[in-house]
Amino acid sequence: MRKFFVFAILVSFVLVTFCAPIVLKASDVHNEGYPTVEAIKMMGKTIELMTNGKYKIEVYVGGQLGSEKEVIEQTIMGAIHIARVSVAPLQPFYDPIGVYAMPYLFRDAEHYWKVLEGPVGEQLLKDMEKIGLIGLCYYDAGARSFYTKKPVQKPEDLKGMKIRVQQNAIMIALMGALGATGVPMGPEEIYTAIQTGIVDGAENNPPSYYEFRHFEVAPYYCLDGHTRIPEIVLINKAFWDKLTAEEKLIFKTAAIASVQYERLLWNQWEESALEAVKKAGAQVFVPDVSAFQKAVQSMYDKYPQYKELIQKIQATK
Repeated sequence: MRKFFVFAILVSFVLVTFCAPIVLKASDVHNEGYPTVEAIKMMGKTIELMTNGKYKIEVYVGGQLGSEKEVIEQTIMGAIHIARVSVAPLQPFYDPIGVYAMPYLFRDAEHYWKVLEGPVGEQLLKDMEKIGLIGLCYYDAGARSFYTKKPVQKPEDLKGMKIRVQQNAIMIALMGALGATGVPMGPEEIYTAIQTGIVDGAENNPPSYYEFRHFEVAPYYCLDGHTRIPEIVLINKAFWDKLTAEEKLIFKTAAIASVQYERLLWNQWEESALEAVKKAGAQVFVPDVSAFQKAVQSMYDKYPQYKELIQKIQATK
């Protein structure tokens, strides 16, 4: 009887161990409720459901696992399984994807998505394999614009200003073309940097301007829309290679489904964020964009390695 009891306990232990889900770490620097965070959570729930609970995604938000640059490094090493990051900090790891940071590259939002979901976008996702990552999909991040401590309505107004930018050489060069100085830093540092005068402003999309409450310290928002830099969802390649063909299809399908959800949330957030910052006292300007476009044309000569990709992007209808 005693031997049977021990055997039963062992069998139960094996069954519990076998049924325990494989927990995957996912990272996002944004906070709860942000469109990309909610989309990653949706993707995780879909994967869990479609694999009958074999995989469980734990999403760490608010930069708990580090800056986007640090998260990229950890995902390449396998310490993090899934990462949602902006494409901009990926450029030092794989230069061709830096093309997305070029100013005024896309004609509008429709052109932007046709490129991302077309041959150029798909190829750049696939090329993530070269650095130990798998690109699952892109998320919307809207257009980035300047917000500052004093009004900016034309390129000359930026002269001499220090503007926080993402950790990306192209963004630093863009500020230089406009007569400003680009200061790279993580999003968690921006509020204090503006407040204390380390920088005179920053540039980002309306939801981020609102989410991080930067309108409190930089109340002038110039909607020049100089870049549309997408977000990207990455997964560690070594982990990916261990998945079965069916599991890979599930992960990819869940990622693609989450894109539509993120885009829906994004559109809602963008509208409500602009209204919220206006109500809070921020002054929003819509400048003559052609003046900004003319001021940054030298950028296209500065990065000849992107010439072919830019031609393909501009040719996309």
